[in-house]
Amino acid sequence: MQARIYVPTKNAMQSGKANSRHWVLEFEPEAIRRLDPLMGWTGTTDMNGEVRMTFESREAAVAYCEKLRIPYEVQDPKPFPLKIKTYADNFRFDRVR
Repeated sequence: MQARIYVPTKNAMQSGKANSRHWVLEFEPEAIRRLDPLMGWTGTTDMNGEVRMTFESREAAVAYCEKLRIPYEVQDPKPFPLKIKTYADNFRFDRVR
């Protein structure tokens, strides 16, 4: 049972950074998904794939895994470039077209 700790990226439909401030702990799937012959749905017997926990900080998520002796992998978030733009920049005389 391998755990993955990461910060989720922002949704493409939102302009702010909501729901991307918390750290998420998810378990990697251990069993493969199988196709149900009658209905055509996919399913698995691994219920750890349904678990998704959020933590306030990276240290809290790592402490939780170490306390329960769960092997984990931490994925650091990529830095988000901050582009400062103002409406007045559209009307500057020295702007490049």
